Amino acid sequence: MNPKTLLKFRYFLLFIFLLACKDAPKNESEATTAQETEETSNANEEKSNKTILFFGDSLTAGYGLKTEEAFPALIQDRLDSLGLEYTVINSGVSGETTSGGLNRLDWVLRQEVAIFVLELGANDGLRGVPLAETRKNLQEIINAVKAKSSDTQIVLAGMQIPPNMGPEYTTEFRTIFPELAAQNDIPLIPFLLEGVAGIRELNLEDGIHPTAEGHKIVRENVWKVLEPVLVK
Repeated sequence: MNPKTLLKFRYFLLFIFLLACKDAPKNESEATTAQETEETSNANEEKSNKTILFFGDSLTAGYGLKTEEAFPALIQDRLDSLGLEYTVINSGVSGETTSGGLNRLDWVLRQEVAIFVLELGANDGLRGVPLAETRKNLQEIINAVKAKSSDTQIVLAGMQIPPNMGPEYTTEFRTIFPELAAQNDIPLIPFLLEGVAGIRELNLEDGIHPTAEGHKIVRENVWKVLEPVLVK
């Protein structure tokens, strides 16, 4: 990533919640200090670029990888190469649930956001959180973003989970995302990990988090839905 991109790219790490990534090594971005975040934030506030906020869990954070290898950073590279004036913020927190995301949302929404990419729910599914609660939390996040600014475009990332919780839970979990996207008239990334999930060589040893090559595929999954909503 070139220096311009590194300056533009901000990585917000608020809390560390451990689930699938418990006891594994922290990635480079998780070592970012509050002072560095504040300095980068102030530098970006001086720019007139529109902001794309990726709000998610360890999949967004790029768990186990360098910051520049995670798909939000790869999206920033793509935007820069096309001369599109957007600043990407990676607000992914490892182990984050929809409940945790809802609790930290007010802090994140203190800034103006042009596009809000919501990627949460996987950890709910792995923990067996009641589906009604997951749906409710996601809807409340969507409502809060809309209430903050009706001009913010929300993009929802669809997620699927292994069948460990049983076929009924797994199937209903998968339907939450397209149903919420339809109800709220927002774009949907059908399945964030399409072409990556279940493929050994594209995932870390835990079998859950994508490798750097896996994140390149995730970037394309996101870009297909993100590109049409960009103001060029």
